[in-house]
Amino acid sequence: MQRRSKKMKKTRILGFLIFFLCGSLGWAQRQTERPYWFSLEWGKSLFRKGDYGNALLAFEDARRDRRELYTRMEQDLIDLLSIPEVRLLGDSLDQIEPYIAERYQINAAAALRELYFRVPRASLEGSATRALEALGHLKYYPEAEYWIGESYRVEGELGVALGQYQKAHEQRVFLENPGFDIEILYKIIDILKIRQNYTEMEKRLLEILERDTLWSGGRMNLNTKSAMLKVLENDGINRVLMVYRYNNSLVERAHRLLGYYYYTSGRYNRAVEHLMFSCLIQNTIVIEEVIRTQYDFTFISLENLLTQALKRRTLVEYIEGSEYYKTLYYIGAALYGDGKLVSARRFWTFLSGRTDAGEWGGRASSQLRSPFVEQVVEMP
Repeated sequence: MQRRSKKMKKTRILGFLIFFLCGSLGWAQRQTERPYWFSLEWGKSLFRKGDYGNALLAFEDARRDRRELYTRMEQDLIDLLSIPEVRLLGDSLDQIEPYIAERYQINAAAALRELYFRVPRASLEGSATRALEALGHLKYYPEAEYWIGESYRVEGELGVALGQYQKAHEQRVFLENPGFDIEILYKIIDILKIRQNYTEMEKRLLEILERDTLWSGGRMNLNTKSAMLKVLENDGINRVLMVYRYNNSLVERAHRLLGYYYYTSGRYNRAVEHLMFSCLIQNTIVIEEVIRTQYDFTFISLENLLTQALKRRTLVEYIEGSEYYKTLYYIGAALYGDGKLVSARRFWTFLSGRTDAGEWGGRASSQLRSPFVEQVVEMP
């Protein structure tokens, strides 16, 4: 009995070795041409060089080649599961895999080996039906859809680009980098903003903010937001930054754009809330970067923070890219629109005294002389 058990164990190990070798052989046969992922990376290289036409062709090749590859593999597995002997084995991969090895079903072995490389085997729960469904899902290539959209965007074909971004976002569950779907949403938002489709833009921005646990959380977070707003209105932004820190950079721009939009549409209290979050995130990022290179730095005010930040090229670039001064200006404008002149003047006074604030310093000075609510038709 013990000998028989050892013999069965050896046979099973040998079967899995044959299964692995069959899969590797089938995979090698399928890779004689340029793989889809190489076409995608080649396209990115061309795109960065400004060769958008050839980049688009490479991205389309990547999408087509991936679809064709996994369509073939899907069909190989369908063909295997259609064999009468295999149908008798039921839905169990544990029963089907030894059959593949014993009968040298090279193509089916290659399909499963590739599937196990892309998808955790445990997630299939030993089901051949689930394996077939998973292979079908691998035909989608949201990264290629996104880059096709990028190619059309730089050529000014915004309608086509928007359709591609939306397709990529619909396929987000198949992204190799799951967090990249926020980048896709921001691309969609940019085009919606250009087209002044503000209702849909707001919807997409709020979709991003579902990831912001501090803003969208429960009662505890609601109390925190209320406390932050009270500190902002009564004591100013310096006090807020002494008490609170928040570095969720993924959602900063969503807060900022919503703040501009709500100011434009006259919803000043909502504008204050989102612009406060944007400002909090921006300054937290700046503070943390200053501390990273100057461990004994202590935040006292925006003035002492910027004195250190503007010595660092990366932070100068961040301040410019994040519309730092513009954000501060519109917090003041939104506070004034909400009837809080004293709070608004703190922001405008700070900006008016800084030459590096540029346009926003000049506009703040005008507001200090004669405060007014801007009548804007489009988002700033």
